[in-house]
Amino acid sequence: MKLIVPLALTLFFASAPATALEWGKDYVEVPNQPTSVKRGQVEVLEFFWYRCPHCFHLEPELNAWMKKLPKNVVFKRVPGVLNDSWMPLTRVYYALEATDLLESLHDDVFHAIHVEGLDLNPPAAFLDWAAKKGADRKKLADAYSSFAVETKVMRAQQLTRAFKLSGVPGFVVNGKYSTSAYLTGGNPQTFKVLDELIAMESKGK
Repeated sequence: MKLIVPLALTLFFASAPATALEWGKDYVEVPNQPTSVKRGQVEVLEFFWYRCPHCFHLEPELNAWMKKLPKNVVFKRVPGVLNDSWMPLTRVYYALEATDLLESLHDDVFHAIHVEGLDLNPPAAFLDWAAKKGADRKKLADAYSSFAVETKVMRAQQLTRAFKLSGVPGFVVNGKYSTSAYLTGGNPQTFKVLDELIAMESKGK
């Protein structure tokens, strides 16, 4: 299954940002969504899916890039929800977050799926796997089925649709601009585009 597909290119905007970036090649403008960051900060969202091989292979480069981000950048991962079959692993992400296990098990989820070949979609399979990793099974199960996690799953789905994303991994900067390796031609180019978009937004352009 091809996971990276063209982002919607029919979005129209009045004028392109005054940078070297090329609309439609480096980025597209998306329907503006409010951010939760403070004035002067720049929000960068990465939309991913645990079963996406491109997202898995991007992780080392992404982690290295994140270490070099300016202090005013607020980076957040968002599990993309392109259809209902993506929801179980979105719930996995937020259940781990709710139980303070995300930092220790995020990479392990990717590894379990893409290296070990495990199917963590069934709740029982995920909970059994996490318990073997040292998680409190009952506490994690309660979080997995909680209203708080359900709310975040619905929000992730809402954002995926609001930004008109049609593939992962993809990035959205300050609720305005979207870019991906599909557009730029590769991961290194994507990070360069992100750096430029961040610089542009930091200057208030």
